[in-house]
Amino acid sequence: MKKHKNKNHSPRLNQDFLQPALHQYVQQVQDYHSVIKDVPLGLSMSTRQTVVRQLNQVLADTMTLRDLYKKSHWQVSGATFYQLHLLFDKHYAEQIELIDLVAERIQILGGISVAMAQDVAQMTAIKRPVQGREEAPVQISRLLEAHEIIVKETRSIAKNANNLGDDGTNDLLISNVLRTNELQIWFLYEHLVNTPLVIAR
Repeated sequence: MKKHKNKNHSPRLNQDFLQPALHQYVQQVQDYHSVIKDVPLGLSMSTRQTVVRQLNQVLADTMTLRDLYKKSHWQVSGATFYQLHLLFDKHYAEQIELIDLVAERIQILGGISVAMAQDVAQMTAIKRPVQGREEAPVQISRLLEAHEIIVKETRSIAKNANNLGDDGTNDLLISNVLRTNELQIWFLYEHLVNTPLVIAR
C-alpha cells in the first residue's frame, strides 16, 4: 500500500536552539563603587559618586528597617497584638516602596544599588536585634531608634544633595523618605504613651 506524504509535515527541527545556556559567569560589567562616566543629567561625576555612596547608606538602613518591621510583625504578642500586627505590616509595605525609589535613584545617577542581605548587614548603622521574641514596647523602641538613624542621615544627605545641585535626590529624600519615616515615627511613639484605658487620672 502506497503511503501518502503529509504536505503539512515540516522537517525535524534542531532542538539545540531550545536548550537554555546555563551557568554563565563572566566578569562584572560595572564595579559596585563606580558610577557611569557620562550620564546626561547635568551633574558632575564626582557629585554623582558622592550622592550614590550616601544614598546606598540610606538604602542599606531602610532595607534593615524593613526587615525589622517584618520581624516585629511576625513576633508581636500581647493585648495590642492585632493593632500592632497590622501597623507593622503597613509600615513594612511603605518601606518597600521607599527602597525601590532610593535604589532606582542610585541607578539613575549611574551607580550600583546595594542589594544582597550580606552586604546590607555589613553596611547598616542599625543595631542587630536579638533573634528571639521581645515584648511589644521593646519592639517599638527598636523601631524608633532605627527610624531616628534614618531621618538624621536623610536630612544630612538631602542638604548635601541640595548644595551639590542635585535637586532630584533632595526632593526624593525630603518628599518621600523623610516624610514617610516621620509619619511612621508618630504612629509608633504614640503607642508608648502611658495613658489610662478606662478611668482617667
